[in-house]
Amino acid sequence: MTGIAAHGAYVPITRLPLSLAAGRAAVEGGPERAVGDYDEDAVTMAVTAAIDCLTGIARESVDAVYFASTTYPLREKQGAALIAKALDLRRDVLTQDHAGSLRAGTAALESALHAVAAGALRAVLVVASDCRLGAPRGALEAKLGDGAVALLVTANPVARFEGSCSRADELQDVWRIEGERFTHTWEDRFAIQEGYTPNMIAALRGLLEKSGRCAEDFAKVALYAPDERSAGAILKKLGFKDQQVQDPLFGRLGNTGTPFALMLLAHALETAGPGDRLITAAYGDGAHALAFEVVRPAPPRRGMAWHLARRRAVASYDTYLRARGLDAVEWQSGADLGLSATIRFRERDADIAFLAARCTSCGQVHFPKPRVCAKCFAKDRWEPHRLSDRRGRLLAYTFDYFFPAAEPPTIMVMTEVDGCRVHVQMTNVRSVDVALDQPVEYVFRKIHDAGGKPNYFWKASPLAEATHG
Repeated sequence: MTGIAAHGAYVPITRLPLSLAAGRAAVEGGPERAVGDYDEDAVTMAVTAAIDCLTGIARESVDAVYFASTTYPLREKQGAALIAKALDLRRDVLTQDHAGSLRAGTAALESALHAVAAGALRAVLVVASDCRLGAPRGALEAKLGDGAVALLVTANPVARFEGSCSRADELQDVWRIEGERFTHTWEDRFAIQEGYTPNMIAALRGLLEKSGRCAEDFAKVALYAPDERSAGAILKKLGFKDQQVQDPLFGRLGNTGTPFALMLLAHALETAGPGDRLITAAYGDGAHALAFEVVRPAPPRRGMAWHLARRRAVASYDTYLRARGLDAVEWQSGADLGLSATIRFRERDADIAFLAARCTSCGQVHFPKPRVCAKCFAKDRWEPHRLSDRRGRLLAYTFDYFFPAAEPPTIMVMTEVDGCRVHVQMTNVRSVDVALDQPVEYVFRKIHDAGGKPNYFWKASPLAEATHG
């Protein structure tokens, strides 16, 4: 029996009110979309979702990482390997990138399901993440959203894989050209009538026929959709009722692209019970539908519900533009070649995996690793100690108005975690809400862009329940 053993998700805390995108004043409680902050991209969101998924699971048990995205910022460097390093996984882990289509997420998931069923791998972490851009004030800007999802595939699942059906179709309805930042779409009526509707109906109908089941057999359908009306018309035609439709979260999340259908699936798993059957279906150059049966409740995670409730509206539309690097201010010099490849390689355990060093003589933890232990003075007696999944507290802070940020100031903090002190930036908080002794967790973020490529490290984030505002 093969299927999904655990799931995790990530939705950025920042929201763009759609009224701001339309050039009007912000409306409290009105429709909005999730937008990554200036220090977030497809990789950072993927890492956060994966950490959520792997809560309580031994990381050495993961045999492979499949990463699906259409917005991973580097064209000739594997994102899955970077994610595996940030998660401190085994060096012999298999890593794969899936890209080129919004169906890359479901394609990666089915590949993982077959690999585990065949016995080639025991546990595969599938991570899908996108941070998409529509042109400012354009029609797509209000529809797109940012987010990530992670699913662990094993032979001991909470949701058993029942079958799939896919349909390939060559249609240029949504695309992005190499070198461009903005997603484009053809006229909506053409894209829906000629692409989305026939392909999605064919994939869903084919899945029902192959499985020998009818629409009434399924508790929820987590469906990719360009809008709520188009999805509703398809499901009604196939015999699904309104209560079977997993909320597509338009006006709260937005269309996140590659992870969209799988994020909705993860949301459905949060409340599904044993015996519930679920369908997830993605669209892009055709359609792809997969069916699962829940065999036991999913392990508790932050998941979609926690992240959707934890939100903060951007201060202004200009703040959103600056966070995406779309204003006229140049934050980085184009002539900068970025961080030395030698330094990056030498310090990747600390920078990417967030590995501290524990003294094997006295147990004192240090970050970064020194030659001599400051407590017992033992020399070169260290073992790795991962900090990325630990909790700390804030000892001191200062506000930096010179370091470039979309919403100044940049908050610099000294934190204590496992007995050592770590100096990092702080994110997901406004300066007025910073307080001494505040509990924090650590999140993988982008520090800056240099030399045409992003540079990553870890930041402190307030450890708190869902907040609104």
